[in-house]
Amino acid sequence: MDSNKSMPQSEDSTFIPMTSSTSGTGRQVRNDVYYYTNQIVNIVMIGNPENGKWVLVDAGMPQSGEEIVSAAAKRFGKGNKPTAILLTHGHFDHVGSLVHLINEWNIPVYAHPMEFNFMTGQQNYPELDTSVEGGLLAKISGFHPKKPVDIERVLHVLPEDGSVPELPYWKWLHTPGHSPGHVSFYREGDRTLISGDAFITVKQDSFYKVLVQKSEVQGPPRYLTTDWEFAWESVKKLEELKPKLVIPGHGSAMEGEELREGLKNLAKDFDKIAIPEPGKFVAEKR
Repeated sequence: MDSNKSMPQSEDSTFIPMTSSTSGTGRQVRNDVYYYTNQIVNIVMIGNPENGKWVLVDAGMPQSGEEIVSAAAKRFGKGNKPTAILLTHGHFDHVGSLVHLINEWNIPVYAHPMEFNFMTGQQNYPELDTSVEGGLLAKISGFHPKKPVDIERVLHVLPEDGSVPELPYWKWLHTPGHSPGHVSFYREGDRTLISGDAFITVKQDSFYKVLVQKSEVQGPPRYLTTDWEFAWESVKKLEELKPKLVIPGHGSAMEGEELREGLKNLAKDFDKIAIPEPGKFVAEKR
């Protein structure tokens, strides 16, 4: 990587006027796992502050780079950059400040190869589905960036064997549906799951529930999920892991009986709980 060459931000990157009651706060859920809520989305910092080495999962909302750098400095010390950024997927609310962070830290980024076209400037994600119930983010679709990021010079493929760079006790799982190359990260030793948007713990198409962060296991955000059959299979795959703790892309971390029963019900009744009707990405239900 050329550390002297600044990467240009997409020209339509702009602040998105969305927030929640937990925005700007962080929570340690394991000794080495901490998540920070940036407006309505979570980023995850994995690493023990005592030894200083850490990895960032996802890159937050647009125009939030300085906020994320500041949050990382409070956790790990000023100037202590992560060794890598791992991406669950490339939707705008998960890569919004990615270019800023790359320019700040000059570190590698890892993602599933099926997301690469959306991260190398070659392809746009589909437009948000404004027809779904609520359609919270869809209703302000004029604000969100439509052009893909181009981070080709720092982008790397997640290893085929399921291992996670810089995190020897973690593995990644392909959990498509919300996007083609969506992945989740899992540590079997303590059954900690970073689900991204494969499933979340807030009803994302309800403005009130997002604002107050009302916890409930829900399917992926409806307005950007393009393959509901794959999405259902992904939820089943994650439920089979029987995670003890989940840090979702949206909503609060959840554990215990609430997570166990909520995820079990979602896997069983995904068509009733998660799949919208109508919806432009909805195929015939099972």
